Formats: sequence, structure tokens, C-alpha cells
Amino acid sequence: CTEADMNTQKVMRLIVGCLVIVAMVKIFFHPSKDTSVKTHQIIQGGNFWAKQHIPQLNLVHNEEDPVKKEHAGNTEVQPEEKETIQSNQEELEPEIPDDTPMDPLKIVHLDLKGAAPKVKYLEEIFPLLSTLGANGILLEYEDMFPYEGELSILKSSFAYSPEDIEKIKSLAKQHKLELIPLVQVFGHLEFVLKHEKFFKLREVETYPNSLNPQAQGSMDLVQDMLTQVMKKHPEAKWFHIGADEVRGLGESEDSKRWLEANSGDMGKLFFNHVTTVGRFMTKLKRGIKLILWDDMFRKLSSDTIKESGLQDLASPMIWKYIPNMDVKEIGNYISKYEQAGFKGVWFASAFKGASGIDQKWTPISHHLKNHLQWQKVIQSMPQYKSVRFQGIALTGWQRYEHHTVLCELLPVAIPSLAVCLQTLKYGECLKKHVLFLEGLTIHVKGSFSPYHRKRSFANPRNLAFFKDGLKKLMDEWDSFLLTFRKNMEAIFYPDTLEEWLEENVNEHIERLHEMVVDVKRIIKLNGQPKVDPSKMR
Repeated sequence: CTEADMNTQKVMRLIVGCLVIVAMVKIFFHPSKDTSVKTHQIIQGGNFWAKQHIPQLNLVHNEEDPVKKEHAGNTEVQPEEKETIQSNQEELEPEIPDDTPMDPLKIVHLDLKGAAPKVKYLEEIFPLLSTLGANGILLEYEDMFPYEGELSILKSSFAYSPEDIEKIKSLAKQHKLELIPLVQVFGHLEFVLKHEKFFKLREVETYPNSLNPQAQGSMDLVQDMLTQVMKKHPEAKWFHIGADEVRGLGESEDSKRWLEANSGDMGKLFFNHVTTVGRFMTKLKRGIKLILWDDMFRKLSSDTIKESGLQDLASPMIWKYIPNMDVKEIGNYISKYEQAGFKGVWFASAFKGASGIDQKWTPISHHLKNHLQWQKVIQSMPQYKSVRFQGIALTGWQRYEHHTVLCELLPVAIPSLAVCLQTLKYGECLKKHVLFLEGLTIHVKGSFSPYHRKRSFANPRNLAFFKDGLKKLMDEWDSFLLTFRKNMEAIFYPDTLEEWLEENVNEHIERLHEMVVDVKRIIKLNGQPKVDPSKMR
């Protein structure tokens, strides 16, 4: 690692840290209706923050990472799997999936359907993800995979090369990140079905969204895609086959005829395709563990799901990205999937790309609240006796679909990702800090408004609730900014540093200083009548 690379990493850590500070301070001065967003202040765990001398989040001895705590009693070690790729033609009995308990994974989703990062950037970001608490990457290739032969038309002109993929795999292994490929096999196949060559495989003739499962050549296409990707990932233990949002299913003439012959059973039409894909994958790679999105069978009964046999081939990934996610609703899904016979279940939150189709700047509070809700679900898992929590994917969508505009770029969303990963990491301790900050904000809003400060009018008892916390907050950020300035001066010229601080930091830090001075001054007045501002001139 060269000195230049180390400087680049240092700049990234510093800027992420400072952006989070700015977000926290802005929210402190402009309290929203939901004060849980103050959690930004306490995402300070791990070496990533420690290197910048930000005070660490203090965990008591019995407070553990809740994702690991869920499976703390499982001491068996995941055995090494035989890494073999079988040819399409070779018929093998699928190996029984290995259900050995293991710690749930926290995986970061990289959506490559737009603004795919260069490998050089992944060199910078993978160690950061590992430090923040991630232990896996969900790599949704779309058109960035270097497809060959008949499928070469699918790849982007900027697709990763085979050498790039080897480098990505090496980086993931180096930083202990489980790499999970994702290839869509049913819906969201716009990047395939947009090509005239594959128009005949569309479920809706005029739309490129979904594959016609009954069309001749559909399964050959899917199998070719999966085989090419699997050959580049022979060491993969997990593989995600997508299968969400199959728009227009049942509308092709082929599907209509099938439905007429099968009592209009849409669930069976869906399951027939994904189970065929699942059986193919278990023959292609013995012991592979499959994942698929759950939305297409949420409304189906547990008996219908069980009849399909899907529970013996894959694990559902329950996704929900909204801030006010209904925890009870998620619990109902888990219960249904347990009754259907699934042995494991995954969850999917979002750290970016789920708050607006053309979002430019990631709203951290939106994604923080989503993760706080998922934290509740994770803590509820011990009540389910026969289904295991296998992990959570923090999704980072880059487009809503292949033909829509870019959402916020990955570098912009790094502060949000840091907040979300640390939320999952610290769980209960984080909630305690949130409650403290909520109380602090209530007192500031109710007893120390601009009106009160201008008129030197406040009850000292109310100010005492937050006086020390406010002073501590100011001292910690002053200390951080000294370190920040020192490190930045070693890399940038003074005018750049001054401009950046002036645009992003100074105003908010100055207001914090003014508040500390005003608290001290007004407390000394012992709750006297308010002062007429006009007489103070």
C-alpha cells in the first residue's frame, strides 16, 4: 500500500466522519418531528472512527452485536464445501443443503445496473465496509458481467473483465467479505429483453420487464447466464436468483393457455419457473445455498408454498425499505415461511436508492429508521423455533430499474451506510443513546428556543437537563475538527480546506458554541422575567 493510497483512505475516512458530524449538528439545530435521527451522533464504533479520535461508543460488557447474539449459542463451524462446477448436461443428485448453524451475515448490496464503481474504488471501499461491521457483499451484476458467446450482447461496453472479477474476489477474501453473486432469472430482466434478439422471450410483448416462463428458449437463456456467472464464482457458498417484481406475469398467450389448463393458478406458474431454476443450480454446483426475493409469494398460503418444494431449494429474503416498516407484518411473513418449511430466512433493508427515483442526496434519517425497525425484527427471532435468521442485506439501489435515472451515487451514501451498519452492530446500546438524545432535544426545543435565548428567559431547572451534554458535545466536535484540519492540511491547500469548512461546517459549529455560551449566561439569571429585546440595544 503506497503513501498515496494511505492518504486517499485517510481522506475518505475523514470526509465521511465530518459529513456525519455535519448531519448530526444540522439535525440538532433543526429538530424534526421524529427525533430518532439524532442517532447520527453515536455511530462511532470500530477502527474507522477510532483513527480519527472520535470518542468510542461505550458498550457495557454484556451488550453484544445483536446480529451475532441471535446465534451466540451455535458453536459448530461451517464446513468447507466441495467447490465443483458441473456441466449443464451432467445429471447429479443434488446434495442436501448444509444447515449447520453459523453467525448471520451482514452483507452490503452493490447494484451494478448504473454507476458501477471501478475496481480501484472497491479497493478503497472494501476495507471500510469490513471495518464498519459488514462481512459480505451481494454483487448484482446485471450488464456488468463479461458474458461470452451468444450472451456477449448483454454486457455493457464498460463491463468488468474476467481479470476485474478475480480482483474483486481477491479483495473480498482479503477483507473477509463473503461474496454472493446475484443474477435475475424472471423479473427485472430489462437488460436482456431490451435486445431484439430476445424480444420473443418477453412475457408482455411490448415490455422488457419479465421473462415468459413458457416460451421456448427461456430456460436455456437463464441456464446459460447462471452457468457463466457460476464458473467465475466456483467458490461461492450462496447465490441469489432474484425473482422479484415479475411484472405482467400471466399476460402472454403462452401463460394464458397454461393458466387455462391449470385452474388459473398464478402461484404455481411462478413456482414452476423458480423451482426449475433452483433444481438446475443445485446440479450445477453441489451444496450451493440459494436466496430469492420473497414479494411474489407473500400473499400465498404456506400450504401453497410447501407444495411447490421451494423450501427445499432456497431461502426467502424479505425486503422492506420504508422508515415506518410494520414489524408485525414482517413477523407474519416469517411465521408463514416457517410453516411452509423454510429452514432459513434473510432480511433486506436499504441504505440508499429507496427514497426517491431521482434522489441526489441520501436522507440518512429515512434509512436509519428503517434499520431500527429491522433491529426489532432481528431481536424477535428467538420466538421462531424451526427457521433460522441467516443474515441481512443492506441494499443500495442505483436505479429503480434498468431504464430509469440514477439514484444517489454510492460515495454520497457512505455516511448513511456507516450509520446503518453501526445501528445493526450496536443494537440495544444504540437505542439507549437514542432515548437520551430524544430527551435532550425535547428540552432544547421546549425551553431554549431562539425566542427564549433572545429574551434571556428560561427556567434554570430545564436548562440543567442538557447543559452538561451540550458542553460535552461541543468539546468532542472541537477536538475532532482539530484533528480533521491537521490531516486535511497535509493533503489539500489552505484555500480548499477553508472553503469546504465554510460551506459545510463552520456555521453549525459556531451556533453550537453560541448555545453553550447562552446556556451558561441565562442560568445565572435564575429564571428572571424576560428581557425586552428592544431595550437591550
